Amino acid sequence: MARAAPNRVLLNIALDSALACLALPLALLLADPGAWPPGQWWPAALLGVVAALQIAGLPLRLARQYWRYAGLPDLLAIAGAAVGAALLFWAGLLVLGAWRPGNAAFPAIHAVVLGLVLGAPRVLGRLHQGRRTAEAADAPQPVLLVGDGDSADLFIRALAGDRQPGYRVTGLLALRARQAGRRIQGHPILGTPADLPEVLTGMREAGTLPAAIVLAPRHIQGPALETLLDTADRFGIPVRTAPTLTALDPAARPVLEAEKAGQRLRLQPVVIEDLLDRAQLPLDREGMARLIQGRRVLVTGAGGTIGGELSRQVAALGPAQLTLLDHGEFALYEIDLELRERHPEVPRRAVLADIRDEARIRRLVEDIRPELVFHAAALKHVPMVENDPLEGLLTNALGTRIIADAARAADCRAMVFISTDKAVNPTSVMGASKRLAEMYCQALDMAARSAEGGVQPTAGGMRCVTVRFGNVLGSTGSVVPLFRRQLERGGPLTVTHPDMRRYFMTVREAVGLVLQASVIGADDREDQPPELREGGIFVLDMGKPVKIVDLARRMIRLAGLRPEIDVEIRFTGLRPGEKLYEELFHGQEPPRPTRFEGLLVATPRTADPALVGRAIDEIAAACRSGNPRAALTQLGRLVPEFDHNTNGQIL
Repeated sequence: MARAAPNRVLLNIALDSALACLALPLALLLADPGAWPPGQWWPAALLGVVAALQIAGLPLRLARQYWRYAGLPDLLAIAGAAVGAALLFWAGLLVLGAWRPGNAAFPAIHAVVLGLVLGAPRVLGRLHQGRRTAEAADAPQPVLLVGDGDSADLFIRALAGDRQPGYRVTGLLALRARQAGRRIQGHPILGTPADLPEVLTGMREAGTLPAAIVLAPRHIQGPALETLLDTADRFGIPVRTAPTLTALDPAARPVLEAEKAGQRLRLQPVVIEDLLDRAQLPLDREGMARLIQGRRVLVTGAGGTIGGELSRQVAALGPAQLTLLDHGEFALYEIDLELRERHPEVPRRAVLADIRDEARIRRLVEDIRPELVFHAAALKHVPMVENDPLEGLLTNALGTRIIADAARAADCRAMVFISTDKAVNPTSVMGASKRLAEMYCQALDMAARSAEGGVQPTAGGMRCVTVRFGNVLGSTGSVVPLFRRQLERGGPLTVTHPDMRRYFMTVREAVGLVLQASVIGADDREDQPPELREGGIFVLDMGKPVKIVDLARRMIRLAGLRPEIDVEIRFTGLRPGEKLYEELFHGQEPPRPTRFEGLLVATPRTADPALVGRAIDEIAAACRSGNPRAALTQLGRLVPEFDHNTNGQIL
């Protein structure tokens, strides 16, 4: 392999020399057909023209060109070498006083002829290689492209630059109706995504149905995407997404070795997050920046799904210091490494600690003196906490109290507590423990607001903002990653009950609304919901609950498979602690809207902080002594709506 390049260079030199010898008589015939040089002139002239070409072509690397892949830069180099060689040859004739044509335009004619003779084989070689590649490759699949003008143009250009394109665009669907009837790079815009049924019907009648529908990234989501997928299913056409704009634009990313070898542009399946995602709500970004910027922030559970996203969004807002706390070493390492790469300018500290270790937490909080605390640390997996209820109580109830007390003692401005819909009419220890933590935070917040009479938070006046929401797509231990793993193994997909329903929200949206609630609840704003003074908590508007079996069927279809035919769905029965329907509010706390889109407020039952604190201490003592009956009995007294579903029966 090491000798291949020198051999290729020598072959190019020989071929270019032969072509230069051919170009000289052709140029003479065109310049002065009536005059012909004597026979003894030719040997020296041919040697001279070859030498002139090699000298002129040396700085332009003419001999190193790959003829089959010649492009515009190569042709420009040929033109430069031809001009240089023609001038050198004419100068040699003048200096030596040798015979020369009478036409003074001979150097220009010689340069043109030499350039054409050198360039023609290269162009023919490139065309031949392209034809061979096209014949060797599989026939490109016809696709219908959905997206705006810029993304469609970039995708089409990416296909054109692919040596072995696997797809060809037969038509487009634009996002705006006024674009219908126009063309992008010669491809017709057939309508909008709403016109897809009519477009596909017409294509089927014409026998031109596409092999796939390609979506430009993140242009269609939520209900609009679900409608498009349903239409595509009726016609038996898969839906795929194009790579992101930076992945398509070769100027915006490094070129991979596989791409240099002609690897095809790869489409991706639609992910369930895009299907369930909703339109981005307007958020008070300026208020978030005022709340976070220049302040010391502590995030507990920073290695988890919610805690990690909180850490990312907080870091982007420019805190004076960001402390990441987690009990899991590897999870903490990952988020710390990510923030070090994304936001190296943010002072950051990663702390391994257990929120149940009161002495350690007090020392830590006294040291860093956070002005804002986002408390996301918790044990959240219902069956796991049912197996070890004492651990769940110690972490979720006692751990929350320890964090809140330490933050209040350190004159923290506000603590934001992340709760769950499972705290409403709980049937699991996990849900009841989170409800108990809610009660303690509510009590602290009411006491602070009552003592301060509306004054800004000061020592001992820490605001406690509680935010409750349902499942987060893709979070650790959630159903979506489980279904993906089961699909990779070929199934079956396991669902506990045909009627099981859950609320879902993307982590990005959930954390954005948590920060929005923090802005509202941390200060006594004029637009603050009055219910907060009554122990109100924020509840995220989760939309409509989703049937888990429908989610399983949709994920199977997104994988290009058929539910119950290619992949089985198996019902396994409710697990201990579970219920069919999660609730965001119970009957005594009807939801009240706020003026902030996506945020509701509830006013659940409240209690005195000292009473709740003593009860948590009693539960913690029972847990440490290994007495689950006493711990759960006391939990039931504090949370009377706790109806423990220990056997996984339908409630």
